[in-house]
Amino acid sequence: MTYCVGIEVNEGLVFAADTRTSASFDDVRVYRKLHVFEWPGDRVFVIMSAGNLATTQLTLSKLQRDVDDPHAPRSLRTFSHLYEVAEYVGETLVTSQARVIDDAQQSGVNVQSTLILGGQIAGERPGLYMVYPLGNCIATSPETPYLQIGESKYGKPILDRIIRPETSLEDAARCALVSLDSTIRSNLSVGMPVDMALLRTGDLKISQKVRLEADTPLYAEIHDTWSRKLEAAVHSLPRFPWEPQQEREAPTGPLPPMPPRRAPSRQDPGDAQGQQ
Repeated sequence: MTYCVGIEVNEGLVFAADTRTSASFDDVRVYRKLHVFEWPGDRVFVIMSAGNLATTQLTLSKLQRDVDDPHAPRSLRTFSHLYEVAEYVGETLVTSQARVIDDAQQSGVNVQSTLILGGQIAGERPGLYMVYPLGNCIATSPETPYLQIGESKYGKPILDRIIRPETSLEDAARCALVSLDSTIRSNLSVGMPVDMALLRTGDLKISQKVRLEADTPLYAEIHDTWSRKLEAAVHSLPRFPWEPQQEREAPTGPLPPMPPRRAPSRQDPGDAQGQQ
């Protein structure tokens, strides 16, 4: 499985993705799921992927070949509008799935992939699209300023509570990390390291790009601080009628160890089919 999230705010775009892939319980690997296509000053695109790894790699390879071919009629460099790029990426995804679908159907392998595409072309605002396996796509909106693919349910609550168009780019990035941290905590099929990229409106290049390991000081501090603040928030909630009404003091000592996940998460049907 996987988890990727893209966030659009007034200040720009945030992209964050885990890197865990699995073909079985004992075949866990690391693959990059956040891919950058960048021509500073003109345009920049980020593609994140969830689904069949072979299909994703074939799609990305085709996109790169078109970019490298000066005679290609269409490529990421030829379009004037981001929605045209989203349509082109969707068509490429459909073509990639069609190339392997006959063999895959005979073996029962699901070859579908879903993508998040975001970026900016000079003269336009940044934008964010989800590209579905059928090639169609949807964009973010002020009411829904983020998109998720993969194992999305664990990381959704903080996005719903915090993310607004006026949220700062850095706060949106912190929310993305907490969203991933919550998912990693609750689902074994999503794992470290985490890739993150920020695109600030008007920069026309990736403003910040980082890979975070579990022991990276920044990630470790965000993880510990979030746990501490959540615990303190629970202690500060209103008392039940049968409890003493005075406010309880929040714990000040070290956080107790988290309970172990005693059983592996339920296997996703796609895990045995080479899915991300």
